[in-house]
Amino acid sequence: MSPPSPGADDVPGQLQRRLGMFDAVVIGLGSMIGAGIFAALAPAARAAGSGLLLGLAAAAVVAYCNATSSARLAARYPASGGTYVYGRERLGDFWGYLAGWGFVVGKTASCAAMALTVGAYVWPSQAHAVAVAAVVALTAVNCAGVQKSAWLTRTIVAVVLAVLAAVVTTCLVSDGADAARLDLGADATFGGVLQAAGLLFFAFAGYARIATLGEEVREPRRTIPRAISLALGITLVVYASVAVAVLTVLGPARLGEAAAPLAEAVRAAGASWLVPVVGIGAAVASLGSLLALILGVSRTAFAMARDRQLPHVLAAVHPRIGVPHRAELAVGAAVVVLAATVDVRGAIGFSSFGVLVYYAIANAAAWILTPAEGRPPRAVPALGMAGCLLLAFALPVSSVVSGGAVLALGAAAYGLRRTLVRR
Repeated sequence: MSPPSPGADDVPGQLQRRLGMFDAVVIGLGSMIGAGIFAALAPAARAAGSGLLLGLAAAAVVAYCNATSSARLAARYPASGGTYVYGRERLGDFWGYLAGWGFVVGKTASCAAMALTVGAYVWPSQAHAVAVAAVVALTAVNCAGVQKSAWLTRTIVAVVLAVLAAVVTTCLVSDGADAARLDLGADATFGGVLQAAGLLFFAFAGYARIATLGEEVREPRRTIPRAISLALGITLVVYASVAVAVLTVLGPARLGEAAAPLAEAVRAAGASWLVPVVGIGAAVASLGSLLALILGVSRTAFAMARDRQLPHVLAAVHPRIGVPHRAELAVGAAVVVLAATVDVRGAIGFSSFGVLVYYAIANAAAWILTPAEGRPPRAVPALGMAGCLLLAFALPVSSVVSGGAVLALGAAAYGLRRTLVRR
């Protein structure tokens, strides 16, 4: 199995390579340093108690394994679609399709949920209207070209990092900061730490966006692995800094009870004036996550349509701008409908389950790379796959059941399509 040719910018049906190293890293950061850091610490602290930092470390280990596997595969197969492509090339059509199906369906719901989160921050009484406006605006940006998306992401990442830096500094220098609150206590259990790791893992999962955009990155075999490593490393430093700073002010018990943990932390640190700034940062971070999600879902849908796993009409590339405009518009339209009609923020557990299965397939594909193809040490994909499956089945039963049902529906659709093709 040979990797697809990188191609030139003017090859019909191929996307144009316009993203350099800096753009790729920024898109990864925009995906990972999103709304999750403003909200995920509280439920993770409720689960792990004083073992919160252990949960963060466990999530980082699994994320590192997944990122390493994804980076090696992306260097080998620098095409749009991410694990859909890797699973198809290394494991067979069905496994690639299953990964792509779970990603497209689950992440479309995640897009709607993130859009509604933007609405809840910006104008709570008109959350649905704001969500629709946000999706329309960001879809328009994406359709204007991937470089426009990268430029907007730079601004978003800069704003969010500035807000998080202000939170960390305020907490650590406050009179209420106490390093003893970081001590590991008897409330930390293995199950609690594992559940916290599952909650925190998804904050790291955005590095896949870099691989999903593999067909639009210049010198992908060199750029993608470095960009993934850099983005993941920066994100881990940021998350660890925020977690330590907030814990020193609130402690695990108070953090676990906080509805808005970062806002509660700066308030406890005596900087109530910073609370509205944290709210702005959370809204901007949600926009960044939404922008990256729409990019990732549309590229996977484009790759599947090109292989006729989705309607082939979505496989078109705009002749001048060089983006998969029909896939972009289709994903945007689906998210608009969801965001306008239903509140899916509490009903997307299947997305979490699907993402973990997606990465488990990526690790399985990396396992069978040969040394000449850049296979990582065998322990990396083995630990990544085991970690993904362990975290997937540590999710609430409702998430496992709904996630399994979505994957089963996709498998049934795949089987039906194959049957009809044979006839």
